[in-house]
Order: sequence, then C-alpha cells, then structure tokens
Amino acid sequence: CRNFFTDLCTPAELQAMKDRWVVVELLGENKTYRQIHDLTGVSITTVGRVARCLANGAGGYATALKKINNNG
Repeated sequence: CRNFFTDLCTPAELQAMKDRWVVVELLGENKTYRQIHDLTGVSITTVGRVARCLANGAGGYATALKKINNNG
C-alpha cells in the first residue's frame, strides 16, 4: 500500500493523509478539537471534518481504526 500511495499522491497529499490519521487516533482517545490542534498543528476545520467523517461518513476511518486496534 505504501508504494501505491507514494505513486498516487504528492508528498503534500501524503502528509495531509498522515495528519488526518493522527486526528482519527486522537479523537479515538477523546481529545478535544483544541487539544488535537495544539498537539498536531492541524486546523480546527480539518479536525471537525475528520470528526464528521467518523460520525457520518462511509465508515472507512472507523474500519481502519478497528483493524489497527485489533492488530489486523
């Protein structure tokens, strides 16, 4: 997957995905939007967008988080 995403995305896009994934993990730890912003530098708007996807999206973040937390 790493090679696929490296070919598919620009470095900036890869960084944005990394940032969003950190937000997912921190939301899973019940951190507030402000705490996440302070820890990561990710904008409050992006934190909110990720939170909305977790709550009302297609379930991709939640599925990936569950698989990682269950080690596969």
